[in-house]
Amino acid sequence: MGIPVVDFSKVDGKERADTLALIDHYCQEWGFFQLINHGISEDLLDRVKKVATECYKLEREAGFKNSKPVQLLNELLENNSDEKIENVDWEDVFLLSDENDVEWPSKIPGFIETMKEYRTELKKLGHKVMEIMDENLGLPKGYIKNAFDGGVDNTAFFGTKVSHYPPCPHPEKVNALRAHTDAGGVVLLFQDDEVKGLQMLKDGVWTDVQPLKNSIVINTGDQIEVLSNGRYKSILHRVVPQTDGQRRSIASFYNPSLKATIAPAPQLLDPKVENKASDPAKYPKFVFGDYMSVYLEQKFQPKGPRFQAVKAV
Repeated sequence: MGIPVVDFSKVDGKERADTLALIDHYCQEWGFFQLINHGISEDLLDRVKKVATECYKLEREAGFKNSKPVQLLNELLENNSDEKIENVDWEDVFLLSDENDVEWPSKIPGFIETMKEYRTELKKLGHKVMEIMDENLGLPKGYIKNAFDGGVDNTAFFGTKVSHYPPCPHPEKVNALRAHTDAGGVVLLFQDDEVKGLQMLKDGVWTDVQPLKNSIVINTGDQIEVLSNGRYKSILHRVVPQTDGQRRSIASFYNPSLKATIAPAPQLLDPKVENKASDPAKYPKFVFGDYMSVYLEQKFQPKGPRFQAVKAV
């Protein structure tokens, strides 16, 4: 089992219609799917794996060994406690963005150049995925990108979270990453080829997002749920700690600008649209920055109240 896999090369061929229908189905029924033949070269992906792993070993690993989750686990074991650590994650993580590029790790030869090249290619893939969502939802081409830009071209936020999940000797006592939905738009994940751990909630059952070499996992965030008026949903997911094997995870988030106003697309609410029933707006209209303020306080809580708590425009 696992999540669905899409051959993305088919969106440009004679099987385009069938492939778009599949993607639409997976966006509605899963909120998670993997892309193969997505156009990003294997050479680039191999270099990304190499520099990310080297960066963790040289610049991050020693810090993790002295980190809060490791200290808390050691305290539990010393006290023979039956408790579980609930409020921190067994994860080493740092963020790469255009806004913080002066802070990027610089000790690994090629890290900065490789990750900039990767982020450029991944952003292009993100645009393609969003245009397919536009088409499947019956929206004008570029609608989602423009909504995320908030009317000012190329102001949407594109961040890349580089995470490592070291093996944990007592996985029953920690969370690698607590269950949550993603706040933003579209997430493009390049995960470990071999070490599993990521799970998504499908029909009440935690389902593995299976490692698949050089695939890109797509999942939809809260803002796609709002823009689609609930046709596409953001999905709970988590990372389960492993006793052996270190899991690498490089997740890139295509999110709205903090100033962007997000609301259900009016085309999806209009009864005059062909073959579409009139549908009332199921979500408020809000500024994304206001939503993020609520999300940062409530990330690991149910998402429904977040939509209610955000200040409507």
